[in-house]
Amino acid sequence: MVVMMSEKFEQNLKQGKLPLALNILNPTRLRSFVTRQGRMTQAQRAAIETQWPHYGLAVDDAEAWSSLWQGPQKGLDDQQVVLEIGFGNGKSLIDMACAEPDTLFIGVEVHQPGIGALLIGVTEQALTNIRVCCADARDILVNQVPNASLERVQVFFPDPWPKKRHHKRRIIQPEFVQLVAQKLKPGGRLHCATDWQPYAEHILATLSEAEGFQNLYQDTQYAPRPDYRPLTKFETRGKKLGHGVWDIIFQTQSNNAVS
Repeated sequence: MVVMMSEKFEQNLKQGKLPLALNILNPTRLRSFVTRQGRMTQAQRAAIETQWPHYGLAVDDAEAWSSLWQGPQKGLDDQQVVLEIGFGNGKSLIDMACAEPDTLFIGVEVHQPGIGALLIGVTEQALTNIRVCCADARDILVNQVPNASLERVQVFFPDPWPKKRHHKRRIIQPEFVQLVAQKLKPGGRLHCATDWQPYAEHILATLSEAEGFQNLYQDTQYAPRPDYRPLTKFETRGKKLGHGVWDIIFQTQSNNAVS
């Protein structure tokens, strides 16, 4: 693996700033996230400083992204790639990567302590099938992910933006869903999970109206939690408080892929 460190990354380290610069390619787009960073531990910072050059992907590094689609299988048809948007502290993503060693997982997160936590786990587990990007996921999908290349897109417990005036900030919107549909393989899946029932209803309605998608659980509408999705700390905490969790899984139809 070729290790490359950008000048900006090196400058941030020398100046004691947050190690990663959040590079937003479309600054006029309404964001579905806020960049509250919180406290970064020394271990998390050290993990970013030492492991980002091995596992990190800059949103504007076309060469690095291109190399992902030329893995051991040497072809998009055989390569199994899962994109997770907003992986939090990374624990569930690490668990999935351990369970599916032949699948490449790309995790996208803007919370740098979470990126540091993920890289600690990646190092401890000696994983080679995870890559991470600090960016707006929509920039990645538009600029770096080929059409019909993803096996699954995962959006677990996104910010529900509960106030009505903020609903437009929710990541699951018709335009975003159609973008995901283009990037999924025929039969690829968009899997969302939330513990906020009004958001679950919004996701279900949005996906039900999306062209080229079909609900894998049309009878029940909501899906049982599949074995591949680990229980998260948020889900466990919510269940203790009596909260529900809703999984929504839609699949692209075979004639939906754009080559």
